[in-house]
Amino acid sequence: MGFAAAAKATVDDALSFAYEAALPYHKQYAFRKDAWGGDLGVGDRVAVRAQLFKGNEYWFILGSEVKSAVISVHLYDEAGKLAENDSWQKPNDKKHFSAAGAYIIPQNTGTYFAIVEVFQSPEERTHWALVYGYKDKKK
Repeated sequence: MGFAAAAKATVDDALSFAYEAALPYHKQYAFRKDAWGGDLGVGDRVAVRAQLFKGNEYWFILGSEVKSAVISVHLYDEAGKLAENDSWQKPNDKKHFSAAGAYIIPQNTGTYFAIVEVFQSPEERTHWALVYGYKDKKK
Protein backbone atom coordinates (compact mmCIF):
# COMPACT_ATOMS: atom_id res chain seq x y z
CA MET A 1 0.00 0.00 0.00
CA GLY A 2 1.39 3.40 -0.99
CA PHE A 3 1.72 6.42 1.27
CA ALA A 4 -1.42 8.08 -0.14
CA ALA A 5 -3.52 4.97 0.53
CA ALA A 6 -2.11 4.64 4.06
CA ALA A 7 -2.87 8.31 4.83
CA LYS A 8 -6.41 7.97 3.46
CA ALA A 9 -7.01 4.91 5.61
CA THR A 10 -6.16 6.82 8.78
CA VAL A 11 -8.42 9.76 7.87
CA ASP A 12 -11.14 7.17 7.21
CA ASP A 13 -10.43 5.72 10.66
CA ALA A 14 -10.74 9.19 12.20
CA LEU A 15 -14.08 9.59 10.40
CA SER A 16 -15.42 6.31 11.76
CA PHE A 17 -14.36 7.38 15.28
CA ALA A 18 -16.05 10.77 14.86
CA TYR A 19 -19.29 8.98 13.97
CA GLU A 20 -18.79 6.59 16.91
CA ALA A 21 -18.32 9.56 19.27
CA ALA A 22 -21.56 11.02 17.85
CA LEU A 23 -23.60 7.90 18.70
CA PRO A 24 -25.12 9.38 21.89
CA TYR A 25 -26.63 12.17 19.75
CA HIS A 26 -27.98 10.09 16.85
CA LYS A 27 -31.50 9.70 18.26
CA GLN A 28 -31.97 13.46 18.68
CA TYR A 29 -29.95 14.87 15.76
CA ALA A 30 -29.79 14.15 12.04
CA PHE A 31 -26.12 13.66 11.17
CA ARG A 32 -25.05 14.70 7.70
CA LYS A 33 -22.89 12.55 5.47
CA ASP A 34 -20.83 15.71 4.91
CA ALA A 35 -17.58 15.55 6.81
CA TRP A 36 -14.25 17.29 6.89
CA GLY A 37 -10.89 15.71 7.62
CA GLY A 38 -7.15 15.96 7.38
CA ASP A 39 -4.08 15.86 9.54
CA LEU A 40 -2.46 18.43 11.80
CA GLY A 41 0.77 18.73 13.75
CA VAL A 42 0.81 19.60 17.44
CA GLY A 43 -0.11 23.26 17.85
CA ASP A 44 -1.70 23.44 14.40
CA ARG A 45 -5.30 24.43 13.79
CA VAL A 46 -7.63 24.66 10.82
CA ALA A 47 -10.90 26.49 10.24
CA VAL A 48 -13.88 24.69 8.71
CA ARG A 49 -16.65 26.90 7.32
CA ALA A 50 -20.30 25.91 7.81
CA GLN A 51 -23.60 27.63 7.01
CA LEU A 52 -25.83 27.40 10.09
CA PHE A 53 -29.45 28.42 10.46
CA LYS A 54 -31.19 30.25 13.28
CA GLY A 55 -33.82 27.96 14.78
CA ASN A 56 -31.66 24.81 14.58
CA GLU A 57 -29.38 23.17 17.14
CA TYR A 58 -26.05 21.67 16.04
CA TRP A 59 -23.47 19.29 17.46
CA PHE A 60 -20.03 19.23 15.82
CA ILE A 61 -18.13 16.07 16.73
CA LEU A 62 -14.39 15.65 16.14
CA GLY A 63 -12.61 12.30 16.15
CA SER A 64 -9.06 10.99 15.79
CA GLU A 65 -7.63 7.50 15.67
CA VAL A 66 -4.82 8.62 18.04
CA LYS A 67 -6.00 7.55 21.49
CA SER A 68 -3.81 9.87 23.55
CA ALA A 69 -4.17 12.95 21.36
CA VAL A 70 -5.63 16.10 22.92
CA ILE A 71 -7.86 17.63 20.25
CA SER A 72 -10.56 20.28 20.31
CA VAL A 73 -13.26 21.90 18.22
CA HIS A 74 -14.76 25.30 18.98
CA LEU A 75 -17.37 27.31 17.08
CA TYR A 76 -17.03 30.98 16.13
CA ASP A 77 -19.27 33.42 14.29
CA GLU A 78 -18.24 35.55 11.29
CA ALA A 79 -16.89 38.26 13.60
CA GLY A 80 -14.55 35.75 15.28
CA LYS A 81 -16.55 35.64 18.52
CA LEU A 82 -16.88 32.32 20.34
CA ALA A 83 -20.46 31.26 19.59
CA GLU A 84 -20.85 27.77 21.07
CA ASN A 85 -23.19 26.99 23.94
CA ASP A 86 -21.31 23.93 25.21
CA SER A 87 -18.23 21.83 24.43
CA TRP A 88 -16.41 18.72 25.65
CA GLN A 89 -13.11 16.86 25.21
CA LYS A 90 -12.19 13.23 25.78
CA PRO A 91 -8.43 13.08 25.17
CA ASN A 92 -7.79 9.76 26.93
CA ASP A 93 -11.05 7.98 26.30
CA LYS A 94 -11.18 4.41 27.56
CA LYS A 95 -12.07 3.49 24.00
CA HIS A 96 -9.55 3.45 21.16
CA PHE A 97 -9.76 7.05 20.01
CA SER A 98 -9.84 10.71 21.04
CA ALA A 99 -12.87 12.94 20.59
CA ALA A 100 -14.21 16.44 21.16
CA GLY A 101 -17.53 18.15 20.58
CA ALA A 102 -19.12 21.58 20.41
CA TYR A 103 -22.81 22.52 20.59
CA ILE A 104 -24.42 25.65 19.20
CA ILE A 105 -27.83 27.26 18.85
CA PRO A 106 -27.05 30.02 16.31
CA GLN A 107 -28.45 33.43 17.17
CA ASN A 108 -28.46 34.31 13.47
CA THR A 109 -28.36 32.46 10.17
CA GLY A 110 -24.91 32.80 8.67
CA THR A 111 -21.41 31.47 8.23
CA TYR A 112 -19.76 29.96 11.28
CA PHE A 113 -16.31 28.48 11.71
CA ALA A 114 -15.37 25.28 13.50
CA ILE A 115 -11.76 25.60 14.63
CA VAL A 116 -10.09 22.19 14.90
CA GLU A 117 -6.88 22.06 16.92
CA VAL A 118 -4.36 19.46 18.07
CA PHE A 119 -2.86 20.37 21.45
CA GLN A 120 -0.93 17.17 22.15
CA SER A 121 -0.20 13.95 20.30
CA PRO A 122 2.38 11.16 20.26
CA GLU A 123 2.26 11.30 16.44
CA GLU A 124 4.01 13.81 14.19
CA ARG A 125 0.73 14.31 12.30
CA THR A 126 -2.65 13.56 13.88
CA HIS A 127 -5.50 12.62 11.57
CA TRP A 128 -8.89 14.11 12.37
CA ALA A 129 -12.44 14.10 11.02
CA LEU A 130 -15.33 16.42 11.85
CA VAL A 131 -19.02 15.54 11.46
CA TYR A 132 -22.12 17.48 12.44
CA GLY A 133 -25.71 16.82 13.31
CA TYR A 134 -28.66 19.17 13.55
CA LYS A 135 -32.25 19.35 14.67
CA ASP A 136 -34.92 21.98 14.20
CA LYS A 137 -35.34 23.58 17.63
CA LYS A 138 -38.89 24.69 16.72
CA LYS A 139 -40.13 21.09 16.53
